[in-house]
Amino acid sequence: MNHDSTEGIVRLIRKVLIYALYIEFAGALLFALRWSFEMPVGQALYFGIFHSISIFNSAGFDLFGSLPNRMGSLMHYVEDPYINIVSMLLIILGGIGFIVISDLLTYPKNKKLTLHSKVVLTASAALIWIRTLVIFVFEFTNSLTLQPLSTIGKTLSAMLQSVSSRSAGVNTVDIASMRQATQFFIILRMFIGAAPGSSGGGIKVTTFVILIGAVYAMVRGRDEIVLFHRRISKDRIYKSITLALSTMILSITENFHFLGILFEVTSAYATAGMSVGLSSQLTGFGKVFIIILMFVGRLGPVTLAYTLSPLPKKEPYRYPEGKITIG
Repeated sequence: MNHDSTEGIVRLIRKVLIYALYIEFAGALLFALRWSFEMPVGQALYFGIFHSISIFNSAGFDLFGSLPNRMGSLMHYVEDPYINIVSMLLIILGGIGFIVISDLLTYPKNKKLTLHSKVVLTASAALIWIRTLVIFVFEFTNSLTLQPLSTIGKTLSAMLQSVSSRSAGVNTVDIASMRQATQFFIILRMFIGAAPGSSGGGIKVTTFVILIGAVYAMVRGRDEIVLFHRRISKDRIYKSITLALSTMILSITENFHFLGILFEVTSAYATAGMSVGLSSQLTGFGKVFIIILMFVGRLGPVTLAYTLSPLPKKEPYRYPEGKITIG
């Protein structure tokens, strides 16, 4: 969490517990109020608590498959504005991270945001709207997803799938029925994931922004990355580049089409909870590999690498610089 003292970690953990409980309680209450109109109050309250915690924490679990004549996840509520909006708020709050939430709560008093919060909020908003537009356009004429819906339903569905692909694992349309172009675009978003210090996985939004900034700086011939008039240190850039991770091993052991395997692998690494229906059909090796990917993706490859690697030491000499053609 980039804290250099135990005091900072303890303070952050206290805030995480408080914020999480308040947000999950509010989500549970809002869900329970809605579902009390279609099921007993006790069951509605239980469903509200379960799904609020599941959605906020990017778990991807739901209980609707246990109900008669119901599809899994939130597909029954594809055109329900109330359920869609509450779900999206929980996903967004769970994805921007507790550091940003704390920053937003103190903004009325401090009248300023940290660079981290500015980057997370700006990049998250941009990615949500870009994804919503792409999903809306790509799936508009797909009779298995958006086409049968009303204009409001199409918009809500495109937006929820956009927000959920961050790392939430809920859906209101069948992901497997989406066009391959849409699935591939969702793969890219799942790989980016949520913000640091959040309940989501992926390489993190800030990592993505730094990588984009590195490319931009290189094209402009600059030595440093500057975001919101602040220079990014070299160690942050190196950490971001370290997160370039490939998980194509399953294409060797599993007898499925490449895009489906890529979707499952990326979803597992990003702890996104989405699936095109292949996970249950994987071999034993494939399932174990998916488990490992989920663990590494949630904990973070950089955390693992820094934990297992020896302490850095200064080399007594340097080799002469060489050049190699790239691209």
